Amino acid sequence: MTADLLDTTIRRYAWGSTTALAHLAGRPPTGEPEAELWMGAHPATPSRIDRGRGPEPLDAVIARDPAAELGPRTADRFGPRLPFLLKLLAADHALSVQVHPSTAQAEAGYAAEDAAGLPLDDPRRIYRDRSHKPELICALGEFDALCGFRDPRASAELWQRLDLPVLAPWIATLRTAPAGTALRTVLTAALTEDRARGEQAAAELPAAMRKLVDSGDPDAATWAACLDAARDYPGDPGILAALLLNHVRLGPGQALYLDAGVPHAYLRGLGVEIMANSDNVLRCGLTPKHVDTAALAEVVDFRPTAPRRAPAVPTGPGELEFRTPAAEFALSRIELGTPATVVVEDDGPQILLCVRGTARLDDGPDSGSDPGPALAPGESAYVPAASGPLRLTGDATVFRARVPRER
Repeated sequence: MTADLLDTTIRRYAWGSTTALAHLAGRPPTGEPEAELWMGAHPATPSRIDRGRGPEPLDAVIARDPAAELGPRTADRFGPRLPFLLKLLAADHALSVQVHPSTAQAEAGYAAEDAAGLPLDDPRRIYRDRSHKPELICALGEFDALCGFRDPRASAELWQRLDLPVLAPWIATLRTAPAGTALRTVLTAALTEDRARGEQAAAELPAAMRKLVDSGDPDAATWAACLDAARDYPGDPGILAALLLNHVRLGPGQALYLDAGVPHAYLRGLGVEIMANSDNVLRCGLTPKHVDTAALAEVVDFRPTAPRRAPAVPTGPGELEFRTPAAEFALSRIELGTPATVVVEDDGPQILLCVRGTARLDDGPDSGSDPGPALAPGESAYVPAASGPLRLTGDATVFRARVPRER
């Protein structure tokens, strides 16, 4: 059983880039936002494969024979479903400030919304499955993000430089209250109890941030990133949530890991993203979508948290794995060229994504094997557990998603 080329779907969210995915694939832009390219078996947008019976959704193929497709190790641990979802993410505008639940929170939330009779497609619905959603983003170029709460006293000093009287009560709270209390108080007040103040601050912030950018403030990069987010969502008090978070700028090949409870937002850039196969998101702001502040307060970890970069560890010739504690996924980057051939083998399912050059995928370690498919940038292949060794050749950059052994 060889690798299957994936027929994938682009999600056209308003924050998406109109050019990045097209340029990567070497095709003309459509003029429409192209935000995410999904590769996997999520029931909302499963990829399709064709094994001679016509195109079929990957989730249906896996359900028909999970032992062969996933292998006993993965099927026994996660059931008859691919436990990860791989994406190309291309942002020209800020995504919402958001947080993902733990498994226990997701199970309880899903049951409660089911009991309340909320359909899965109801815009008020938060929990669309019973899973947590740890995720990893690896930048393909310069990539801006916000991740984890900054120490509230550091935020107070940062906010003080804005010279906005409307922020004075919250600056005092950030300076004097215990860290968790300060962050919870300011965030929930800006979104609900004192929303009028939050909206006033959102209206005044762009000019104040612009002044600091132009003055060469030491944190000009943070101000510029948040200024862009404020322009994307004018008047949204969620900008105050953004201003409580650490600003992170990833360079090409650098990766950021996000666990349950950690507030974050992707701002600009192109990256490879992998996550548990879930769609559970609670939003804190910078969005026209539903914000449930009470549910949010139960899920957000209000402790100051430094951004968690994922180290890249060599695992074989030409291959670096981005190490995380996630049970559902492992992501690595393979550079073909030196060496020109890499053999990959695993007892679970894999997805291979090409982002540069052309990579040939052949069965077995020997050059005499039957020729397999070739991947160009933006193309991907699913490798079932029953495939055995797979030989990658060419001059290319390929990302490899798989299920790690128990950690």
